[in-house]
Amino acid sequence: MQSTNPTRGQIQWSARDWCPPIGWWPENARDLLEPMPGRTGTRIGGSATFVLPPLAESVHSARSFAAGTLSGWHLTELLDAMELVVSELTTNALRHGLTLLGPGDRRDREVIRLSLIRHGHLVTCAITDPGAAVPVMRDPAPFEPGGLGLHIVESLSVRWGWSALAPRGKAVWAVLSAS
Repeated sequence: MQSTNPTRGQIQWSARDWCPPIGWWPENARDLLEPMPGRTGTRIGGSATFVLPPLAESVHSARSFAAGTLSGWHLTELLDAMELVVSELTTNALRHGLTLLGPGDRRDREVIRLSLIRHGHLVTCAITDPGAAVPVMRDPAPFEPGGLGLHIVESLSVRWGWSALAPRGKAVWAVLSAS
């Protein structure tokens, strides 16, 4: 949730820690789940979501949000890796996931959502955007700037992937492990 304090003009944001249904975990990564100690069945440990506007500054905001959330969950050993993953996925969403919706519609009305979903020592970072373009891992030329983002995500995560969203858009996700 984001709000502006009218007396100071500062932006404040926070997230509620809640337990979503198991369906929030990416289907292609559900085999990673094991029952949490002391509980019956598989249950998500918590999640936090942050809405990001289509601005370059959103990459920094996303990293800060992820760092604050992981600190609150006492999973600080994931901070460096998660900040890199969040940076890469947010940057990709800003570059490739925003679209012009049609005549009269403006790109600045679109948003990107960052969700962190925790289950024991695993945390999934999911970035949703309204675009239909499928993320593609590519091999850039030696002196080409950029193009290695998904390679970084793959090297830091247990698993990564993407899922189509209805009625449009996609979620690109990566699962990181604290152990």
